[in-house]
Amino acid sequence: MMVILGTLFAGAVLAGPNIGEEWMKSSAASGGFDTANTSDTAFAAQIGGYVKIALSFVGSIFFVLTLYAGFLWMTARGEDDQIKKSKDILKAAVIGLAITLGAYSITAFVVPRVMSQSQTGTGVTVQQ
Repeated sequence: MMVILGTLFAGAVLAGPNIGEEWMKSSAASGGFDTANTSDTAFAAQIGGYVKIALSFVGSIFFVLTLYAGFLWMTARGEDDQIKKSKDILKAAVIGLAITLGAYSITAFVVPRVMSQSQTGTGVTVQQ
């Protein structure tokens, strides 16, 4: 219930794009980084790339588990224990694949839209 309410009212709490910008630039300058040629979202984009790679790897693992479960089932030769084991592996792989697909879709579709909204400044600005 709280997730649904948080999703519905998330637009009301969007902050403007300049929150902490001066602090970020001064920290980057003191660290020796060039603040003129760096985008504000370079770190977030890099982390997003790592998340996409990790989710792709996890999806591949669930695909291999599905193949393994199918192989066990086909070679069971009527043994109930091996069929039950393969069904359990297949069920876990399908559930894991659904979770991974959901996480990947959030990363691929929701995060870029949130980033573009924060860069255009269409959110509500916070007054101090």
